[in-house]
Amino acid sequence: MTDLWVERTGIRRYTGRSSRGAEVLIGSETDEGVFTPGELLKIALAGCSGLSSDQPLRRRLGDDYPATIRVSGPADREQERYPLLEEKLEIDLSGLSAEEIERLVVVVNRAIDQVCTVGRTLKSGAEVRFEVDDVGRS
Repeated sequence: MTDLWVERTGIRRYTGRSSRGAEVLIGSETDEGVFTPGELLKIALAGCSGLSSDQPLRRRLGDDYPATIRVSGPADREQERYPLLEEKLEIDLSGLSAEEIERLVVVVNRAIDQVCTVGRTLKSGAEVRFEVDDVGRS
């Protein structure tokens, strides 16, 4: 299993890391070159949808199909949560008939609903546990 952690690098600045060598810069919306935690959540959702739909789309469109998944959703600052996240897959389906597009949309939605762990977690909710571990004491 991949280990994940964030390290504080400055005031309201962190670097997210994985044991596989990946890094992502995390900070405030006012900082350049960083993602906010909310943006990472949205990117995780769009990335999961993309990975989940890749196989059925490759089968129908070929290995090199271009696609963009845009994701948005404003924060409700009173509740400090995102009440609605909207995804939009931008893809060229002009080579398919209306029937083929309709079938492909069903298959893509089914694939995402079945295997996108991030989307499934957001839709059903997850228990989150947080603890403080005093590493300064032996």
